[in-house]
Amino acid sequence: MPRPRKALLVDDHALFREGLALLLAQSFEGVECVQAASIGEALALAEQHQDLTLTLLDLGLPDSDGGLPGLRRLQQALPGPALVVLSADDAPQTVLETIRAGAQGFIPKSARPAQLREALAHVLSGGIYLPPQAMAGVAANEPVELSDRQLDVLRLLIQGRPNKLICRELGLSESTVKTHLAAVFRKLDVNTRTQAVVKAAALGLRL
Repeated sequence: MPRPRKALLVDDHALFREGLALLLAQSFEGVECVQAASIGEALALAEQHQDLTLTLLDLGLPDSDGGLPGLRRLQQALPGPALVVLSADDAPQTVLETIRAGAQGFIPKSARPAQLREALAHVLSGGIYLPPQAMAGVAANEPVELSDRQLDVLRLLIQGRPNKLICRELGLSESTVKTHLAAVFRKLDVNTRTQAVVKAAALGLRL
């Protein structure tokens, strides 16, 4: 099972953070957890810990400006680690808004420990976890085959990278990246990044 080397837990309820840290320690041997009670604390810790591989974020933080602005700030400061939202509000619209803001997964706080463990393992293996209700009506019957390079481009797109950064990270020209993106969107039968995230989750794609 893949495991995070170092995880950042961002939640203003200390008891929930401690429980989550315990679950991670029991599920992923050797994981180190650092904890923050606010976006401000999380940003400070991000500067100190450059080797984070997973960020788990609660939306309802005092300094998150309603949730999504705080998510965007953290996602921009931590473009590398997988950023997964943990929230008690798992309405489909909320889930889609967090994905649109840059999250790479969404796990309801109502999930049981076994479900949470399974969801995290899925994310850490390169998958995207979304609650079933967020994928309702998304056709995922036919398998989709993407080339390795197309998967690379899709992974960076889902992480919120603009085309110029994708070009830089993959050593490709902008026209080549646009060609790959057009092919990915065509194969997934989507038109936007958010739709691509939901479809990739529904298909169980590993990025």
